[in-house]
Amino acid sequence: MAEITDPENTIIIELKDGPVVVELLTDVAPQHAARMKELARAGKYDNVAFHRVIDGFMAQTGDVQHANMENAYNPGRAGTGGSDLPDLPAEFSKLPHDRGTLGAARSQNPNSANSQFFINFKDNHFLNGQYTVYGRVISGMEHVDKIARGEPPANPDRMISVKVAADA
Repeated sequence: MAEITDPENTIIIELKDGPVVVELLTDVAPQHAARMKELARAGKYDNVAFHRVIDGFMAQTGDVQHANMENAYNPGRAGTGGSDLPDLPAEFSKLPHDRGTLGAARSQNPNSANSQFFINFKDNHFLNGQYTVYGRVISGMEHVDKIARGEPPANPDRMISVKVAADA
């Protein structure tokens, strides 16, 4: 696992194959980083499915309303919900959507991000300036690469647990 220099702004996502360590970019997207920490600390991301995983593109998760595989999992609605918190305004930056970056998933409205996010499997620069980048994987990308593919996957993988490193 990577050396964690700022545990308050680092997220550890436990996947079936091992931990994924994410550095939150609080200087670039402070509201999105704060939301991820708030939902992680509330346990909202635990057991949430990767509901949209496109090979060579990205793995999307974070629907805490419909995709908790231990609590009212609804594969037909997974990807349509968020949290009970208000949507976030876009925090676009010059940071590119490179392999391993986290982007805020949203609807057509740029200010509709809530709890869902995606991890880029490769550089996806066509997304630059359209989706908020608010984190980057600093270790464990090999585990992300093993997430089951599909829209939705037949047997989806899940985030077993999501913790702020300071609390782990």
